[in-house]
Parts: sequence; C-alpha cells; structure tokens
Amino acid sequence: MVADRQRGGRYDPESDEDRDRKPQSDEAHSAFTPPLGVPLPAPPEDEHPTSEFALPEGIGPGPEEAQPEGSAFTPPSGTVHPAFTPPHGIPQVSLTKEAPWQDRMRTMLRMPLAERPMPERPAKQEEAGPPVPRVLDLTLRIGELLLAGGEGAEDVEAAMFGVAHAYGLGRCEPTVTFTLLSVSYQPSLVEDPVTASRTVRRRGTDYTRLSAVFRLVHDITTQGLTLEEAYGRLAEIRRNRHPYPGWTLTMASGLLAGGASLLVGGGLVVFLAAAAGAMLGDRLAWLAAGRGLPEFYQFVAAAMPPAAMGVALSASHAHVQASAVITGGLFALLPGRALVAGVQDGLTGFYITAAARLLEVVYLIVGIVCGVLIVLYGGVHVGGGALSPEAALQRQERPVVQIVAAMLLVFAFAVLLQQERHTVLMATLNGGVAWVVYGALADTAGLDPVPATAVAAGLVGLFGQLLSRYHYTSALPYVTAAIGPLLPGSAMYFALLNFARNEMNTGMASLTRAAALALAIAIGVNLGSEMARMFLKVPGEGALRRAAKRTRGF
Repeated sequence: MVADRQRGGRYDPESDEDRDRKPQSDEAHSAFTPPLGVPLPAPPEDEHPTSEFALPEGIGPGPEEAQPEGSAFTPPSGTVHPAFTPPHGIPQVSLTKEAPWQDRMRTMLRMPLAERPMPERPAKQEEAGPPVPRVLDLTLRIGELLLAGGEGAEDVEAAMFGVAHAYGLGRCEPTVTFTLLSVSYQPSLVEDPVTASRTVRRRGTDYTRLSAVFRLVHDITTQGLTLEEAYGRLAEIRRNRHPYPGWTLTMASGLLAGGASLLVGGGLVVFLAAAAGAMLGDRLAWLAAGRGLPEFYQFVAAAMPPAAMGVALSASHAHVQASAVITGGLFALLPGRALVAGVQDGLTGFYITAAARLLEVVYLIVGIVCGVLIVLYGGVHVGGGALSPEAALQRQERPVVQIVAAMLLVFAFAVLLQQERHTVLMATLNGGVAWVVYGALADTAGLDPVPATAVAAGLVGLFGQLLSRYHYTSALPYVTAAIGPLLPGSAMYFALLNFARNEMNTGMASLTRAAALALAIAIGVNLGSEMARMFLKVPGEGALRRAAKRTRGF
C-alpha cells in the first residue's frame, strides 16, 4: 500500500488519504503553501532573525577570494585611504605646555577643525558641561583688552581661542576685525551655535595692563584657573591705575623730543627748545582730549607748538639749527606703534584689520602734517625765511652723543607707553643696539638708509621676540619703544618744509622716502619675529605650524 502511494519520493495524488487532504475550494489555498507534489521546507533551527545586510553562509569572500579592487565599500589593498580610520586609530596631537601659549594657540588655529585636539580638562560628573555664556564673555573681555592695547590681530585670536579651549570649548572660532570681536561655539554638528560679540570703542596705550593680560592668559592655559579666579584677576587688571602719573608722561614727551633733536645734530639750546615745545604740545593734546575732540584734532594741536618753537628760534638765532627742534617734535608724534601693528596684520593675513589700522595711521599723519604746515606756512611767508630744507638732513658724526641720545629717546618712549619698570631697561638696550647697527651700516659702510633701517628693525624684532618668550609676555613692550630712533622724523619734516615752500616734486620725493623707511621698519620687525619663531622649537609632537597665508596659487 505504501509502495503504491509513494512513487519516487512523492505523494500519489490518486491515493485515498491524499484525496481526503485536498481542499474543497480554491479559497482554502494559502498564498505561502507549497503546491501539491513540492516537499515542505525544513523547520528553522531557531527563531532569531538575521540582519538584512548579513551575507549568507558560503557566499562571503574567503581569505583567498577577496572582493575585487574598486568596490564602493572596500579600500584598495595595500593602502589606507584617508577617509577610513587607520587600524591603530588617529594619532593624538599633543601640545606641550612648556611652550608659550601664543605658539600653541597659533598651531591649533591653523589646523582644520576636525584635527584640533580636544581640551584636556575633563568635565565633572555632576556638571552638564562648561558654562558657555560666561566662558564666551570672559574670552571677549580678554580679547578687548588686548586689541585696545595695540596687540596684533593674530595674537588676539590666539589668546581668545586659548581661553575658550582651556575651559572646554574646543569647537570655537574667534574673529577679530579692528574694532569688532566675535566668537562662535558649536557644541556638535546637530546643535545650534552660540555666538557672542563685543565692540572696542576706546583704545589706549598701557603696556603694563597688556603684560598683565598676557600673564592671565598664560595662567589660564597652563595652570587651570577657575572662572571665578579668572574673572577676579581680570577685574583687578581693569581697576589698576596707570603706573606713571600725568606729569611724568609730559616730562617724558619733552625728553623724547629733546633726545631726537640731539640725534639729528642739535645742541643744548635745541634740546631745551624741542623739549619745551613737545611738553606744550602734549598739554594742548590733553586739553583737546578733555573737551571730547577726536584724535585727529589732538594731533593737530600737539604738532603746532614744536613747529612754532622752531620757527621762533630760527627767526631769533640764525646760527641755531631750528629744523632739529621741529624734527624732535615729529619724533614724539609719529604713530610707530600703529604702523608696525598694521603691517604685521597685513603680513599675517588679516587684511581688513591691516587696512583699517593703516588708514588710522594715515589720518594721524595727516593731522601732524596739518599742524606743522599751518605754522611752517606762516613762518616761511611771514618772517621765518631762515628755515632751509638743505639744513634739515645735515648729519654730524657724533657716535657717542648719538648713541646716548638714541637710548634716551627709547627710555622716554617706553615711559610714554606705560611699560612696566623692569622692561624699560631691556627696551632701552634693544634700541641702543638697533641704533649702533644702523649707524654702522648707514654711516660707516655707506649702505642706503632703507635697507640699513630694515636690518636694524629686524634685530629689534628678533630680540623682542626672544625676550617675550623668556618672560611669557607680549613682544610689544620690547619692540615698539626700541624702533623710536629709526622713525623717519627728518624725512617727514623735509617733505613738509618743501610743501610749505611750494616745492611739490621735492616734497613728494622726501615723503616717499619717509614712507619707504616706515615700511622697512614694520617689515623688519615682523621678519625678525618670524625668524625667532622659525628657528625655535615648534610646540607639539608632529603638529606643524601652518603658514599664515590662507590661500595658495596666483
């Protein structure tokens, strides 16, 4: 019976039992029931479903049978594509805290955002995260003090990034544009960014405060100050008064003008006249500032008394070199600090800030020109005909007197910049070395003044950067005052005097020379600083200092 019902391993459709199993209608058929004559599948061994992306057994590639190269999901054999994580993970970039924070923060700022190392300070378990608004506020306040003090835009951004990074805000981007500071922080790619900004409306010269802010940033990035401690120290820095009283600054301006007059060939009478004119101009500028006049008119008021003193001295004593009196007054007014900062911002890629700062320099120089020209025009056409353009640039070789005068000028300039007392001596020595180098190249070797000025300014920038790295502070206190003897005060006076005599071609030639000397000073200072950074140890292991230029090509 069984043999009759089974033929070749199949049920016989004509058997009685199978005939009883047949459904009575078509509606009884299931869509998943195999047709008659097809064996039922074996029941599954377990009920656990598998992933729809899992490869069936026996289909996956074996060790000898790898997928051919060119697969969309397999990197080429023998190479590691940068889009895939290396087998041993991404190497960690570590930045040593022994290096100055300026170098460490510049290194991270010039890295892509995905390659920056995360902050090392772990968040506490009970805290949800760093207080973002307070950290951003502290970052902006520190950046405001640095930018108002004349610091370069790159160092301001580095300081802002260092403060935010130290408090756990690694994914932040600071931006500096002359008078506007902003910082943006994005916790993750799916969260909204938090952006804060602050406007710098008043700028002042106080390098003591600038150095204190630098030390605060250094302690935040290396010693891990809390927010309360950082806010307390910042408030103390803002409350501190200037280190020198007003009468000391007035005396320093007179000393600066007197030293500059000795530097260009003047004697004792010229020294006293230049000092008196500069101090009177300083008091007039303070009076104009107290009345709320813009800085342009303050420079006009400050430039008139030295010029009037020179014209009066020339009319009364023809044998006295009155041009040195006016030249000394110009040395006390030329904005060398803003010029160096503007050119530095341009060389480091901050073109908007550089253009704004250079435009500020142009306005200040125009104010000086207006003040001096008003007096010179009246002196030349009314009774000061003894003023001679040929006598403006007469130089006498007095090495000892000129070196002492240069160091005296730098000392007075450092006091005017409100520097700390222990930095005044180093800046004075730096300026004396710069003048000795310039004199050796220009007077002894006969080199043109423009390259001689660039070499001397390069040494100033090099020594200033080395001293700043040793003291973990800004380089400006060691650089700005030291370039004082190199400022083109004589060339500027020569140009203005020719303009007053209606000799435009000669005046434009002298003005162009003064601009070339000013650019040589700024570029030399920046090049010296970059040389110091180039040959000193780069912070971090394998973290290269990216170029300041953001683009490549032509």
